[in-house]
Amino acid sequence: MSTVTSEAREGDFSGWSADDTILAIRHHKLTVREHISEVLGRAERAKSLNAFINLLPDQALAAADKIDAAIAKGEPLPPLAGLAIVVKDNINMAGFPNTGGTNALLTACPSNTAPSLERLTAAGAIVIGKTNLHELAFGVTSTNLSPFAGPVRNPYAIDMIPGGSSGGTAAAIASRVVTCGLGTDTGGSSRIPAALTGIAGYRPSVGDGGEQRRYHDDHGVLPISHTRDTVGPMGRSVADVALLDSIISGRPRAEPAQLRGVRLGIPPVLWAGLDKELEKMVLHAQHVLQDAGIELVRDDIPDLLELDSTVGPPISLYEARTDIPAYLSGSGIDGVRLEDILDGISSPDVKPIFSSIVHGDFGHEYRQVMAVRRPALQKLYADYFQQHRVDAILFPTTILPATPIDIIHGSGNVSINGGPQMEAFAAYTRNTGPASNAGIPGLSIPVGKTAAGLPVGIEIDGPLGSDDRLLSLGLAMEKVLGCLPGPEPWA
Repeated sequence: MSTVTSEAREGDFSGWSADDTILAIRHHKLTVREHISEVLGRAERAKSLNAFINLLPDQALAAADKIDAAIAKGEPLPPLAGLAIVVKDNINMAGFPNTGGTNALLTACPSNTAPSLERLTAAGAIVIGKTNLHELAFGVTSTNLSPFAGPVRNPYAIDMIPGGSSGGTAAAIASRVVTCGLGTDTGGSSRIPAALTGIAGYRPSVGDGGEQRRYHDDHGVLPISHTRDTVGPMGRSVADVALLDSIISGRPRAEPAQLRGVRLGIPPVLWAGLDKELEKMVLHAQHVLQDAGIELVRDDIPDLLELDSTVGPPISLYEARTDIPAYLSGSGIDGVRLEDILDGISSPDVKPIFSSIVHGDFGHEYRQVMAVRRPALQKLYADYFQQHRVDAILFPTTILPATPIDIIHGSGNVSINGGPQMEAFAAYTRNTGPASNAGIPGLSIPVGKTAAGLPVGIEIDGPLGSDDRLLSLGLAMEKVLGCLPGPEPWA
C-alpha cells in the first residue's frame, strides 16, 4: 500500500489514489464522513458531465458514519474501509433502482446485489452513486438519449464522447470524483471508455464460463450475453484496478512485474488504419517500453478480424433474448417484458438492435458460431501466444480518439484521417472485440494525449487465465508510461 502523498496531506482529496484514501482513514488523517462528503461535493460540481443516473448521498453518508463508529471503538477494519466507489447502473444493488439507462427499468429495484459489488461493500467500499451508460449497454458512445439520463460527456473535452458503454463510470473517475469503480465489458465497454478518458480499464478472463471466468459467479448484472459479459473494474491507475480485482476475485493483489525480457506481440492487423495523432502516441509508447527492456515481436494473427466479424453479433442477439428475462426473474423484477423494454427505448441507435433481439431468429447462426467459429477464434489466439512465446499482445485500445457527441443518432459515423465514413461502433470495437469474443483478458492503460488534448490508451491482452500476469505487466508498464494529469475544469 502506498504512503500518503504530500498532496493528500494538504487536503487535496482529488489527487489521492485508492491506497492514499484507505491509508489516510486508517491513520486518522480524515474521517470517512469527511471523505464521502468531499466526494459527493465533487459529484455535484461535475453534474454537467452527466456521469450519474442516481447519486446516493444518504446511503453513502450512513455507511461512512458506521465505519467512523467502528474506528472510534478500535474495531478491526476491512481492507477497503471508507473508500468511495461508483457502480455502473446495470449492476444490481439491492433495494436501489438498476435502470440500465432505459425507461422501462427506471424504477426497477432488484432484490439482490451482484456478487462482485457485494464483495467490495463487504470489504468496506462505499457506493456514492450509480453511473450513466449507453442505453442498455448496447453501444460505445454513452450518448444515452433517455430523458432521465442524457449523453455522458468526456471530462477532457465536454463536447466529445467518453466512450461506452461504461462512460459514466469512466467520466466519474477521470473527472476525479472517485478513484475507481465498476463498469461492465461485453465487446470493449470498460476498455474503450478507459482509453478515451485517460484511465485504466480491465476485462477479466471469461473463457467458456464456469471456473474459467475470473469472476465465476458474475451474476446480478443486466445482461447482453452470458458468453461475452463480465464486470470490469476501472480506475485512475492500474494500481486502483488491481486493488478492486483482488477483492472481487479473492486472489492476492498483483505486484509489478520485471519488464526486462518480457515479450509482447505486435500484430500489424491491430496497428493498421490508425488516426495519425493517436498513432504518434502509441508508437512513442512502443519505444518507451522497448527502452524498459520489453521485446516486441512483430508477427501477425492471420484472419483475425475476418473471423471475429462473424462471431459477436449472433451471440449477443441470440443470448439477450433469454438472458434478459432470466435476469429480471432472478432479480425479483416483475411485470417487465422484452416488449416493454423495446417500447421504452429512447436512443435511436439502440432501438433497431433491440427490435432484432425481440423479433429476430438467430438460432441457426448462433449454434454455428458456438460450435465452430468461436472455438476457431479461441484457438487462433492460443496458437499465437504459444507459437510466438509472447506474454501478451500489445495494440492501441481504439483506432481513433474521442469524437463529437451525436445527439441525433446516439452512435453515428466517424472518419479517420479524412477517409470514408464508417460506423462508430465498428470503429471503436475493432481492436477490443476479438479478445472479448475469445474470452481472454485485456487491460487498457493511458499513454498520453493528442495535440487536441484527447486521451489515448494502449491495451495488453493475455492468454486465458493469465489475469494475474497481465495485471502485473500493467502495473510495471504504468510506471514507465506514467499516468495522465487530471482534466482542466469544465463548464
